[in-house]
Amino acid sequence: MSTSTPTNEAAKFAIPPAGNYAVIVAIFCGLLLISNVGATKLIEFGPIITDGGVFLFPLVYIVGDILSEVYGFKAARKAILLGFGLSILAALTFWLVQISPPAADWENQEAFEAVIGFVPRIVLASVAGFLVGQLLNAYVLVKIKEKTREKALWLRLLGSSFVGELADTIVFCTIAFYGIITGGEFWNYVIIGFVYKTVVEIVLLPVTYRVIAAVKKREPTYPIHTPEPEPIAG
Repeated sequence: MSTSTPTNEAAKFAIPPAGNYAVIVAIFCGLLLISNVGATKLIEFGPIITDGGVFLFPLVYIVGDILSEVYGFKAARKAILLGFGLSILAALTFWLVQISPPAADWENQEAFEAVIGFVPRIVLASVAGFLVGQLLNAYVLVKIKEKTREKALWLRLLGSSFVGELADTIVFCTIAFYGIITGGEFWNYVIIGFVYKTVVEIVLLPVTYRVIAAVKKREPTYPIHTPEPEPIAG
């Protein structure tokens, strides 16, 4: 008797989860990794000293807010730990590339090391600041939501970001540049970085509102899709 698999049998695949969680986590991690590479360069606009992460890193917190607001602390923590792990993997990969012997006709080894080479202090600062800041951001947002429910979204968005970004900025700047940037320049770097990120959050608040509303609307398991039980007639 033949035991061969029928040729008309369909190929088998797992069914991906419904909703937008996976896409949002991918965006979250992508923004984080791009920002970490950009942060290797210090930039200066007049009296303002910051780093290249200034362009995208505020969006990491906005996407983190969306994860916490829609999916809760556990789901946000899962995304944060994934981003944390990928950041470490990226740093180790750059380190392996850095210590690998360059090809004989490749003359950019020193430039590579100077721009994107493995710098333990910067790597530690980046991952520590991200982990502390994002976990605090998610925790504070969820705790405020437990009190406000679906009301006062602005309060939990700004309140959580204030706490998270302040912690992130202080941890990153202290580990990465304390002793390298000294005195007033150091505090300029800390304060300007924090204020800038907070201002970006405020400016983009209307956009964040709309994105959160759209994600909630498209999540079949979000509680607003579940009708409230009708009261039992007494």
